[in-house]
Amino acid sequence: MQSGTFHTNYASDMALRPYWPQRIRIVLVIVLVLAFPWFADRYWLNLANTIGIAAIAAIGLNILVGYTGQISIGHGGFLAVGAFSAGLLAARLNMPMWITVPVASLFTAGVGAIFGLPSARLKGLYLAIATLAAQEIIIWVLNHGKLLGIGESLALSRETTNIFGIPMIGNTDFSFYWVIMGSLVLTVIFVSNLFRTRAGRAFVAIRDQDIAAQVIGVDLFTYKLLAFATSSFFAGLAGALTAHYRGIISWERFTIDTSILYLAMIIIGGLGSVSGAIYGAIFMTLLPAILSNLARALSGTVPQINSYLPFMQQGAFGLAIILFLIFEPEGIVKMWRNVKDYFRLWPFSY
Repeated sequence: MQSGTFHTNYASDMALRPYWPQRIRIVLVIVLVLAFPWFADRYWLNLANTIGIAAIAAIGLNILVGYTGQISIGHGGFLAVGAFSAGLLAARLNMPMWITVPVASLFTAGVGAIFGLPSARLKGLYLAIATLAAQEIIIWVLNHGKLLGIGESLALSRETTNIFGIPMIGNTDFSFYWVIMGSLVLTVIFVSNLFRTRAGRAFVAIRDQDIAAQVIGVDLFTYKLLAFATSSFFAGLAGALTAHYRGIISWERFTIDTSILYLAMIIIGGLGSVSGAIYGAIFMTLLPAILSNLARALSGTVPQINSYLPFMQQGAFGLAIILFLIFEPEGIVKMWRNVKDYFRLWPFSY
C-alpha cells in the first residue's frame, strides 16, 4: 500500500500528475468538457461560459492572494480595464477578438504593475486599502473618461467578435464555449507550471515569510510587482472575454461587489490552489442560479419570494464564507483531498 510519495526518476518527480488515478480523472474531465456543449441547452452553456471566465479571473487573483500573500480588493477594477480595453479596440479601431484579447490582457498587466507599486512598502490591511483605492480610481476613470473615448457603457458589434476571421455569429454560447474553455485550459497549464519555476517559488517564499525570502536573495520589489502584473494579466483576459461574450460592457459589472465575489471564490475554493480557484468559481456561480431556480419553483406557493431573492443570495454568500472559514478554512480543495485520502487509505483509518 502506498504510504507516501516516492519517485525513482526525475521525470516522475516533475510530473504534474504522477499517479494513474490522477490521469484517469484528467481524461474524464476532458471527455466531459468536450461532450458537454453538444448536449447542453443555451442556459447551461451560458452558465458554463460564466464559470469559465470566472475561473480564469479567480486563478489570477489566487496567484496574488493565495500564492504570494498580497491581499487585493481591486480585482474587479482590473477586470474592467481588460473589458474596456478590448471593447475600445474592437468598437473604435474595429480590431478582431484574437488581437484585442491579448492586447487588453497585456495592458491590464501594465496597469496592475503600476497599482502594485505600493506593495513594496505596504502589506496586510494597508495593502488591501491601497488595492481598494485602485478599484475606486479605475471605476472613477470609467465614469469620467469621455476625454479618453470611454463612456459609462460600450457596445461591441459581432463583426469584430471573430476568431481568425471566423465570425462568432449564431449560437454565440456554443461558439464562445470553445474559446473560453481553451483559454481556461491554457491558464491552468501556465499557472500550474509557473509555481515550478524560480519566479513561482519566489512568490511562495514571499507569502510564507518575506523577510526570510529577502535574506536568501529574493528581490521583494521585483517579484511583488511581477505577481501583481501576472494576476492582472489574467484579470484582463477574463475581462476581455466578458466584453466580447456579453457584447455590452458597463462599469456596473465591475464594482467592489465583484472584487468581493472573487475573494469569496478563492476563499471557498481554497487559497494557493489552481483547482481550488476553479471549484470556488463553480460554487459561487451555481449558488445564485440554484437559488433563482428554487425561488421560481416556490413562486406559486410563496409569491413574495422573488422580491427577497437578492437578499437571499447575499445572505447565502456571506453564510457560505463564514461556514467555510469556521469548518474548513482550506476550502473545497481540502474537502476533495480528504475524500481522495479516504479511498486511497481504505480500509485503514490512517
